[in-house]
Parts: sequence; C-alpha cells; structure tokens
Amino acid sequence: MVRDGFYYASGMLVAAAVLAWLAGPAYATLPLLLAGFFLWFFRDPERVIPQVAGAIVSPADGKVTDISTVHREGLPCTRISIFLNVFDVHVNRSPISGVITSLEYRRGRFQNAMDAASSQHNEQNEVTVQGEGHAVVFKQIAGLLARRIVFHHRLGDRLERGQRVGLIKFGSRVDVILDPGTELQVKIGDRVRGGADILALAPAADSRQPELAGAHAAGREGL
Repeated sequence: MVRDGFYYASGMLVAAAVLAWLAGPAYATLPLLLAGFFLWFFRDPERVIPQVAGAIVSPADGKVTDISTVHREGLPCTRISIFLNVFDVHVNRSPISGVITSLEYRRGRFQNAMDAASSQHNEQNEVTVQGEGHAVVFKQIAGLLARRIVFHHRLGDRLERGQRVGLIKFGSRVDVILDPGTELQVKIGDRVRGGADILALAPAADSRQPELAGAHAAGREGL
C-alpha cells in the first residue's frame, strides 16, 4: 500500500465520523465508500521481476494503446504508449537496471491521456535510464484526472529492473522510448503489468553493429 492511500482514506474516515455524529449514520456512507476506494486505488502489489537478459519491463500497469516511431537524436526509435485508467495500479517501476542519466519535469496541460498530443503537451516527468548496454526513456504523463506526478529518485541514482520509482495519481499515461534494434514483445491492445511483463528485448551489447554506435555519436554531436 502506498502511504498516500492512508492519508486520503484517513481524511474520508474523519469526514464519515463527523457526518455520522452531526447528521446520522446514513450520511457517512459516501465518505466510507471513498475511503475504501482510496485504500484500493493506492494498492502496491508485489511483482516477480523477469530475469531474462536484455528484458525491458513495463514501467506501469495498463493497456498498450499505441506503438509508433519517433525520432530522438536523429535516430528512429520505437515509442510504446501505455494508458492507465482509474482502476489500474498506479505505482511506476524502472524498465531496466541502470543509472538515471537525464531527469526532466515539464509543466503542461491536463488533456485526455489517450490523445497522442498528450505526449508532448501534458504535464510530464521524463526519465532516461542508461544500463545493460543501452538506454530507455520513459515518461510519466498526467491525464485529465491526474494532478500530481511523483518520482522518488534523483539524477545519478542507480535503479534495478522492476524497482518502484514513483506513481501518477489517478488516470494517466506512460510512454516508453526504445533504442533501435529492440525486439518488441507486445502489441496494441495488450494489457501489461508494471515490473512483471516484458515490453521488448534489447540486443546484447557485444552484438550491436558498430555503425549503430557511430550513429548515436553523430546524433549527439548534432544537438
């Protein structure tokens, strides 16, 4: 259980007690139901983390709503978008083991997270994790209901695959951006679980083509 659940639920229980005392037990029904909802919403189940070499696990529970090509540093990368509805677990996890090499929080709008434009315009936290011979970028993106993005780590911190890193409160979206050469293991419409389900497999570092590394270097020099 994420501790936020206890805070929200405690407030509802206090409200229920006050209403029951002032107006009668029937008036406590709604805040009691809300207290139960908050305790359920902020659940944080244990997950079995895959130990497959090169596995990139889902950073969130939800439904894969889009798989498309985007360009970063001049290279075509694969973006996987995962939509979290209000009934999903909202705890986020690291997709790979590695070090946080970039961390950027951007204020923005609170549009429907199902809209592709939300990846650029909505309030979001973008994290780059470098490790296992490659980098993975994931974005915590606010939605219509989400009003707070939580991330517990700092630039330079070491993360393990499947490690809890934060959460997005209520409906939201997470985008995962993968380097070229990754082998997708999901398709649009699949439901995934954070930390437990593999989104893609990265090629072994020693098997990558030399020109791929050169392309990365050229892309960085062009920035």
